[in-house]
Amino acid sequence: MPLADMLQSLTPSPPLIICLVLVISLVESLALVGLLVPGVVLITTAASLAGHQDIGLAWLIGAAFIGAVLGDGISFSLGFKHREQVTQRWPLSQHPEWLGRGARFFQRYGIWSVFIGRFVGPVRPIIPLVAGMMQMAPRTFVWANLTSAALWAPAYVLPGYLLGRTWQHHLNLPPGLETALLIFAAIVVTLAVIFSWGRHQATRHGRLYRAIAGSIRRVPLLRRPWLAMSQTGDVPLASLLLLVIALGSLSGWTLLIIAHHGPLEMDLLVQQLFVMLQSDFSYLAGNIFARIGDTLGIIALILPWAAWMLLSRRWEALLHWCGAFGGVALLNTVSKGLFGRARPETPDYLMGSFSYPSAHTSTTVVLVGLAAAFVAAEIPRQKRFWVYWIALALALPMALSRLAVGVHWFSDLVGGALLGLVVCALTLLHWQQQPRPPMRPCPWLLLSVASLVLISARVGLLPPFNGYLPQR
Repeated sequence: MPLADMLQSLTPSPPLIICLVLVISLVESLALVGLLVPGVVLITTAASLAGHQDIGLAWLIGAAFIGAVLGDGISFSLGFKHREQVTQRWPLSQHPEWLGRGARFFQRYGIWSVFIGRFVGPVRPIIPLVAGMMQMAPRTFVWANLTSAALWAPAYVLPGYLLGRTWQHHLNLPPGLETALLIFAAIVVTLAVIFSWGRHQATRHGRLYRAIAGSIRRVPLLRRPWLAMSQTGDVPLASLLLLVIALGSLSGWTLLIIAHHGPLEMDLLVQQLFVMLQSDFSYLAGNIFARIGDTLGIIALILPWAAWMLLSRRWEALLHWCGAFGGVALLNTVSKGLFGRARPETPDYLMGSFSYPSAHTSTTVVLVGLAAAFVAAEIPRQKRFWVYWIALALALPMALSRLAVGVHWFSDLVGGALLGLVVCALTLLHWQQQPRPPMRPCPWLLLSVASLVLISARVGLLPPFNGYLPQR
């Protein structure tokens, strides 16, 4: 089955989309769970699909309304009937600050807190639970729940629905591409959740870590190696899982590339989209990112930090960073020569260079991935997931810029990202073998400004490392 037909067959049916909107609205409003689910993104995606299929708007808004009312109602009932038990269960047992934030909001706005809280992201899933725990009158809660949901449902559904109704008309997307874009967006969100919230679960304070530790201790063959690793601190379970998943995914993806002579069908679909969206601005942005991600650009970014590590005698950190960049450069060179995949376009400055995997993408993933891991280790656990979201937001434009200038296939970016994650995992595993002194105090603001100045000079003053970029 061609990929376009397969993607079209994956598009949910109208009844399923309506049910998805109901479930997403319920989960997004449910106590505590809503904090872990990117509800706005999911509802916008489902509403876009509904608009593209001309599903009745009343059905969609009704489903969102019912889900929101049920979610807040369940949360209120949990707080009203099981006040003590709720505070002792995960995740409130590990994040009491969530409850404190909701209690302060409730005390400030009183009976209006349920209505207002529906539209305030950080406290939205907490307020109904707090209202129940504060023994708010059920009749008052029902009134606030119904009226706020009646406004919330169209406010959240209509933008996505409008997008779905207009995108095919204005963009004239090739058949199957809109579904591919939605699948890609869902994959990005899923990866962000895995590497932020999921990574926390794989640390000593996470439920996944405790569950695996409990299982291993019951197996005599595995108990001794686990205890030996535990003596030096946390077992680097998150890095181990990252290595296993990234290495397995990279191997499978590379086999898929080898099995196809030429680009994959998804590569051609994505290429069509970028050709349609091509403009002077996108091409200029792609060329700027090309300079940031080449050898001189990476040196400009990391030079101030390397100098600080050298002057402050952080030898081990400096060696690990150098090893990571040297390792990913070597693996990129070997892989390109081994697979010999042709580029979509080969400008003069890239003559003799092959396409798979994308060196810009893999190097960027190593840079932002290791930076995120080092920064996360220095800040409170509750704030670490933001670091990984920021890292993803920085790496994504660099990868997509390679499609904007037309020198890579989409599958090259996937392979480059997976290769970068493998190098990150190997570097972190070696770093975490023994306790290390903290990296702070670090003049991060001064170093960040120095990196910004150097990368600006590199982009604006120096030519591309391997020659001149082609002009449009």
